[in-house]
Amino acid sequence: MLHNPTASTHPPVKADVLPPYEAHDLPYYEQRLADPHLLGQSVAIRTLTMAFLAVPVGGARRGGHYTVDCMCFGLAVRDALRDVPGFPDVRLRWSPWPDPYQVEWGEKPPWLWGCQDDAVHGRFYGYSEAAIARYTASRARAPQDPLLGAGDRDPLPRGSAGTAPSRASLPATFERKSRRV
Repeated sequence: MLHNPTASTHPPVKADVLPPYEAHDLPYYEQRLADPHLLGQSVAIRTLTMAFLAVPVGGARRGGHYTVDCMCFGLAVRDALRDVPGFPDVRLRWSPWPDPYQVEWGEKPPWLWGCQDDAVHGRFYGYSEAAIARYTASRARAPQDPLLGAGDRDPLPRGSAGTAPSRASLPATFERKSRRV
């Protein structure tokens, strides 16, 4: 069956741009960003009921993304961010994570060119060295599944359909936070 955004079962497609303090995940970024001044330049994006933060590039942060379950919402988020300063080269693409789509901005992320180094990813997304150290330490302490490689220690998030993609297809990254539409 083809996707039909005008069907009665599809929620209305919209992406509201709101002040950053309305974002549900603002504390996540407050605790992790190396350049906290970016929070004042951020915007909260609400597609349905909850708003999530979109942090612009700047300082140490070279790129970002916002994940969605539906291409319709991805296009709406992409269009909403196009005219917001700090969000260069806004684009929609398939997501390597359980959510099928992501809106990206800034440079291409390092995992696209095969980098699986958590510290490189953290620096790309502008996280502080302390946040990177906490994240890498937590991954090192996590129990390892004997069926997986050493780089796949984190628990796999479930997609909206309740299915998990291959762990090999998921990059390790600080930005992997699921947003449901």
